[in-house]
Amino acid sequence: MVYVDSWDTFVERSISLFRADPVATRYVMKYRHCDGKLVLKVTDNRECLKFKTDQAQDMRKMEKLNNLFFTMMARGPDAVVPEELPKEQAAPPPSKKGRGRRQ
Repeated sequence: MVYVDSWDTFVERSISLFRADPVATRYVMKYRHCDGKLVLKVTDNRECLKFKTDQAQDMRKMEKLNNLFFTMMARGPDAVVPEELPKEQAAPPPSKKGRGRRQ
């Protein structure tokens, strides 16, 4: 198992590992609340890449990596993934129809 120090290197190697064999590649996240550490692991049973962090700002990076993997899994490993994924639209507030006093 290899702990990768740089986030950019981890993302690049993870994507290349997934594109080489998408069926056998697994992506695992593990968060230990007592330690406050997040460990990301990408493996294909031959090569294992791990990234460990305790920084809260890395959570946004992890979400982007999640979206990237979900997109590649849904569209195929050779799909072009946009740099910035569109943000979800905010839902309109619920209407105030309910059980109230009749007039």
